[in-house]
Amino acid sequence: MALSQRLVLKQGQALVMTPQLQQAIKLLQLSNLELAEFVEAELERNPLLEREEDPVERRGSEERETVSSDESGADPVEIDISDDRASAAAESSVDADADSLHPDQAVADKHSVGAGTDWSSAGSGKGGFDGPPDEDSTPGRARSLREHLMDQLSIAAMDPRDRMIGAYLVELAEDDGYLRAEIPACAEQLGAPVEDVERVLAELQGFEPTGVMARDLKECLALQLKERNRYDPAMACLVDNLELLARHDYARLKECCGVDGDDLNEMVSELRHLTPKPGLAFGGEEAAPIQPDVIIRERPGGGWAVELNSDTLPRVLVNARYYAEINAAHCNDEERAFISECHQNASWLVKSLDQRARTILKVATEIVRQQDAFLAHGVDHLRPLNLKTVADAIEMHESTVSRVTSNKYAATPRGLFELKYFFTSSIASSEGGEAHSAEAVRHRIKTLIDGESADGVLSDDRIVELLRDVGIDIARRTVAKYREAMNIPSSVQRRRILKRSA
Repeated sequence: MALSQRLVLKQGQALVMTPQLQQAIKLLQLSNLELAEFVEAELERNPLLEREEDPVERRGSEERETVSSDESGADPVEIDISDDRASAAAESSVDADADSLHPDQAVADKHSVGAGTDWSSAGSGKGGFDGPPDEDSTPGRARSLREHLMDQLSIAAMDPRDRMIGAYLVELAEDDGYLRAEIPACAEQLGAPVEDVERVLAELQGFEPTGVMARDLKECLALQLKERNRYDPAMACLVDNLELLARHDYARLKECCGVDGDDLNEMVSELRHLTPKPGLAFGGEEAAPIQPDVIIRERPGGGWAVELNSDTLPRVLVNARYYAEINAAHCNDEERAFISECHQNASWLVKSLDQRARTILKVATEIVRQQDAFLAHGVDHLRPLNLKTVADAIEMHESTVSRVTSNKYAATPRGLFELKYFFTSSIASSEGGEAHSAEAVRHRIKTLIDGESADGVLSDDRIVELLRDVGIDIARRTVAKYREAMNIPSSVQRRRILKRSA
């Protein structure tokens, strides 16, 4: 067959991400502190951008296009809660478009929420950075101990309730790896039983580096010795009497531990090879304290006020006078092209900052509406929540919600939490009612198994049947997954264990 060349016209559709859209997506997934660093770099690069030090100085000025990324002049979002579930309603209105904002005009969405209004209108308008997820990440830097622990927490086999408790405890960990907070006070703050907090802490103490999350030096050394399988009664006695070791009272130590001099010297040598401050391995540079991106406050009359943390948001202006002066000057084509590009980039940055603020506020408001019971009553009242639920409520793409909830923290009356920790999985109801939280289903499974006898061990299939009898629609493989996550053996293994103990 002869080969030939020919021209063919073909029409098709393709998604093209412009540099401006890529920048908007990047800004959305940055935390407030990372955003401040990015804006600082843009201020050095772009001569038409300038920092707004004092909003009073620009009041009345008509020579500048002014749009601020700061929300300090905006009314916070307010949510009225009429019952435990929050009233099923919200109205949203946008004050003005970024192109027409007056310098002193607020740039946040205002939501007035009350009983009787329709939640289906929440987040009217699909403004936002919808688009395909990207894999770009922020520039690499030294990882902090908290980030290292959070990474382990995110993949740990915990239910959402325990993971929320774990996130709270990790945030309280000090740079040397110790947790010096009082557990009863933490439990009261979270609205959880003390024994549950202690149980989660025990799981955190199994994270790397070994010895982390200990409450004192003795516990830190004990954790490391247990990991080496060297925490025998003699060693436990030595750890319990560190004050005698500090005074070099070896005679009393030998008597207390029941060992001779050679054994004691060997035990002391083992202690010296342990790490008394495991968290300092991540202390190459001092980690910056986490600043909340969103602040959630309880209103005196009931409900919640949601606002952006204006203290960490940068203020930037586009200097229109300088741009006009350069355009009026005698410039060559290359210079004009450069200044035109600078003006376009500066204007886009300001609009992107404004849109970012609006999007974060919308997502945070919906999360508060969904999880108001947690804020009011504690971690036991976390509700099933996923990205799609929030995205549908505010009419945005799931990828947008995912970006907003990553690396963003909310300061709540119950502590500082990353927004993504408010999302929990759910199990559908077989009767068409409200879904059940995964945590509640795990608890039911554990209760059923705890009540077993040697002659009445429940298989996973039987557990499915019992759960469906009470309105929980669950698959057998899900029961098996939850059972394994709770370290519960299979029905065959449990039957053998019960028979041996009978």
